[in-house]
Amino acid sequence: MDPNLFVNPSRFPFRRAAWTPALALMLSLAGCASGPDYVRPALSLPAAYKEGGAWKPAQPRQVDANQPWWTWYGDAELDALVSQANAANQDIHIVEAQYRQARAAARLARAGFAPSVGAALSVGRARTRTSQGPLAAGSNALTLDASWEPDIWGQVRRSVEAGEASAQASAADLAAARLSIQAELVQDYLQLRIADADKELIQHTVQDYARALKLTNSQYKAGVVTHADVALAETQLQSAQAQAIDLDVQRSQLEHAIAILIGKSPAELTIAARPAESLGVTLPQIPAGLPSQLLERRPDVAAAERRAAAANARIGVAQSAYFPSLVLSASGGYASAGFAQWLDAPSRVWSLGAALAGTLFDGGARRAETDEAVAAYDAAAAQYKQSVLAGMQDVEDSLAALRVLAAEREVEDAAVASARTAARSSLAQYRAGTATYLQVVTSQTLLLSNQRSAVQLLGRQLVASAALVKALGGGWNATMLPAPAATVATRTDLPASTAAAASPAAGS
Repeated sequence: MDPNLFVNPSRFPFRRAAWTPALALMLSLAGCASGPDYVRPALSLPAAYKEGGAWKPAQPRQVDANQPWWTWYGDAELDALVSQANAANQDIHIVEAQYRQARAAARLARAGFAPSVGAALSVGRARTRTSQGPLAAGSNALTLDASWEPDIWGQVRRSVEAGEASAQASAADLAAARLSIQAELVQDYLQLRIADADKELIQHTVQDYARALKLTNSQYKAGVVTHADVALAETQLQSAQAQAIDLDVQRSQLEHAIAILIGKSPAELTIAARPAESLGVTLPQIPAGLPSQLLERRPDVAAAERRAAAANARIGVAQSAYFPSLVLSASGGYASAGFAQWLDAPSRVWSLGAALAGTLFDGGARRAETDEAVAAYDAAAAQYKQSVLAGMQDVEDSLAALRVLAAEREVEDAAVASARTAARSSLAQYRAGTATYLQVVTSQTLLLSNQRSAVQLLGRQLVASAALVKALGGGWNATMLPAPAATVATRTDLPASTAAAASPAAGS
């Protein structure tokens, strides 16, 4: 063997005139990718929300990423709790780990573009028996092997597309998980504060009922009323006291739920009660925008769309199995009986090779895999459309709740004012002896019921406002998704349509 063959490629047995056309053909084929290029599933969306027409907020707060949305409620303690949840919530940690897993899977897919290189060192000594007697000889070898499978049919490119789209979907899942935890914590905290206001209202009512009982006892001792009036006053007082105690169950459960959301055990968190006059929570006004904006603003919708893109790319991966694979290999190194002989030219060894292999018959396996990939894409596309419809329903439900609750609260405030007037009048008439205590109890019970309804309506409005922010995406935008790796986006052998399908702008 001529040792110069190892170091002089111009003396390879293959003539340039023979392999140049083959290389040109191979490079031209490398510009193609099997399977359909991705197009976002088409949707027909209305121009405006059904429930957003008549309800116009006076001072709207835009839902965007410039300001954390929970700060609109004006409660510093709430802001601190949400910050703790963002940092310590275990559900967020789970989804964050899944996102890192998806990114690693995308990097694994990109590794298919590169050749694999390995090295081997072997040392051995063997004894054989020959006609001249036993013969012992040593063998030492150092080899470097490389192999590469050109991505002629686009299998690796489609795998990379699927991996990148899946990583983007996982990033959107992480944003959706954060938004869900934030909204749940805000709603729990607002309900807790409403429970505080409700309990304070009942406690004030208990004090009023206690004074009414004292008055009834005085009139009973004076012989003005019967013992039945005293018993009725006592019943009214005890019933209100029971209602105040019952609120402790709801408040405790809300406090426990908040503790879990911020990554603590219930025993580690105590939220002090707050007087109703210093509730410190304001009701923000939030415009809904346009239905088409949900495609960009809701992370769960973006995640569903990116999964559809990944499923589309996997169709190309399945279809590439119909074509033969080309593997190029090369190896070189040294082999001799002793290490000192490695420096000699005869000890140098090398090899070059190419293998073209394809499946001729597989019993319909490739067809089944392609059909499975197509069905998976159809399911992903339908799931994306369903996510959009569900998102629109969330917005419509929240808008309807805010509109109806605002009108209901106006009527309820008027009812509270009327009930307060009626309670004062009946108590004055009772003192004057022109009304029975049953009339007093009836008017006072009606007043308490309307006052509690007004407080609970405020709580429902606050919870509905947080639900609307969540339905609108909480200020998130699809442009926040991580861009595909530069090694994929800037490859010159990617067709323009494929590169566009792999970018966030094409599918988000």
